[in-house]
Amino acid sequence: MSSDTDTVRADVGIIGGSGLYKLDALTEVREARVLTPYGDPSDPFVVGELAGLTVAFLPRHGRNHRLAPSQVPARANIWAFKSIGVRQIISVSAVGSLREDYAPGDLVTPDQIVDRTRGSRDSTFFDDHIVVHVPFAAPYCERLRPALADAARRSTAAKIHGAGTYCCMEGPQFSTRAESNLYRSWGLDIIGMTALPEAKLAREAELCYAGLALVTDYDCWRVAEGYEDVSADAVAEVMRRNGAAAKATLVALLESAQPDVECACHSALANAIITPPDTIPSPIRARNKLLVGKYLPASPSIPRPIADTQPV
Repeated sequence: MSSDTDTVRADVGIIGGSGLYKLDALTEVREARVLTPYGDPSDPFVVGELAGLTVAFLPRHGRNHRLAPSQVPARANIWAFKSIGVRQIISVSAVGSLREDYAPGDLVTPDQIVDRTRGSRDSTFFDDHIVVHVPFAAPYCERLRPALADAARRSTAAKIHGAGTYCCMEGPQFSTRAESNLYRSWGLDIIGMTALPEAKLAREAELCYAGLALVTDYDCWRVAEGYEDVSADAVAEVMRRNGAAAKATLVALLESAQPDVECACHSALANAIITPPDTIPSPIRARNKLLVGKYLPASPSIPRPIADTQPV
């Protein structure tokens, strides 16, 4: 398979979640396949034009929803966006509500995440001979997130929650009732299966990342009040109804977006690389050039090992 990395460039990336597999507003649409050191992305990118921007759209689960949450190749997805020049990513996902006032049909732009995955997902690019401790106190871009919430308010009649804590569970099963009530007792707001490791990898790739979460259900905690437990069919139905709101929000954001804006996200690794550059092996430097090349000397001097000699 050939890669279109050298011929396709994009300003903004959009990751579509359950029920959002394309963005109809794009023009001059073409398909781009991008190879990465981490395998193939979830699907070929759909690249098009909107409001003077080049947008790369990627269905997170594949266009036929063939990938379970834990199977999504997040490292390949984020690396591929970075490799074609994307600097900002908007991630759309379906979520359950853990609060009475976050109702099905509402939109949320979360500002925090709690990780309840089980360590089976590759959550860093830097797992071999290079240690990077990236800041993650604010997991969503503090510039892009409020802009996304404002775009939603301008373009839809849905109720918009400009902040909230996203509980990211492993899946693919939904919560038990005990788990749902436990997360509520912790003060968490919404629950889904895909925000991580996307957000972590986007920060390591120095990309702005914001989430647009579409509330589809009340998980399973409201059953005593006559609500049915969450089901795949119910989620899909609400997503079909809310798809228009999500698309309108994305169009409104893109119409006011600034492609060349500078943000703290774009220098997240500036003080995060702990491994001395001259000790990083050449193959590791080459594999990570896209991500850390600007922070490493062009021609490192790798010290030769000193033999441990003993008198004869």
